[in-house]
Amino acid sequence: MDNPETPKENQNITLDRKSKILFVVIGLLIIGSVAVTFWRYMVKRDYIVQAQTDCDPTTENCFIWECDPASTVEGEACTGDEETDIWYYKIVHRNAKNIPLCDPNDENCTALVCDPDEKDCSEELCSESNVPEGETCNDPEQYLIDNPPEEDTTECAEDDEECLAEQEAVECEEGDEECLSEEAADEECAPDDQECLDAQDSEDTEETCAPDDPTCGQTQDSGTSSDSSDSTNP
Repeated sequence: MDNPETPKENQNITLDRKSKILFVVIGLLIIGSVAVTFWRYMVKRDYIVQAQTDCDPTTENCFIWECDPASTVEGEACTGDEETDIWYYKIVHRNAKNIPLCDPNDENCTALVCDPDEKDCSEELCSESNVPEGETCNDPEQYLIDNPPEEDTTECAEDDEECLAEQEAVECEEGDEECLSEEAADEECAPDDQECLDAQDSEDTEETCAPDDPTCGQTQDSGTSSDSSDSTNP
């Protein structure tokens, strides 16, 4: 006797069940992947942010961005202001979960500043291997030669004693006897300022007498007193 053939309807049902199981497994994997990604990026904020921030050209090898004279696009066209037409910047890589929610344009905002020993945070400076096309790298030594620091020429007000004292301290360093003596010589006493004249006389006495001559001061004092007595007697 011939074996009965399996109905085609039963074969179609078996294939449909396998397909459903496969679709369910794929669907669960997709949902799980989306959930994990959402948890990591939106809840924990565990991802690296790359941003450009200001760089100090006097100490760091900065990227140099320059405006395009032929461009009319805002942000790329030249304005005539050197501070906006040339930008020295560096690239910061930092984990988003460590970035505070503040305005990066605020001076007190540390969104793009790495803390000491912070994980997943680094600064990328300019080098020949990473400089973008059309930009150049900054050399701090050459920058200081081309742009020497300006000296502080702030003038003090006549009644600002603190400012005047700081300027005097800058002019003569501690222990610079030659500088101090020159300043003292420049200061002249008024003819009617008896206190200033007496102070200068005492300084002259100290300079004339040797440190190991105890009789010098007494001799000069006696000479001074005799001179004064002679001047009083007619």
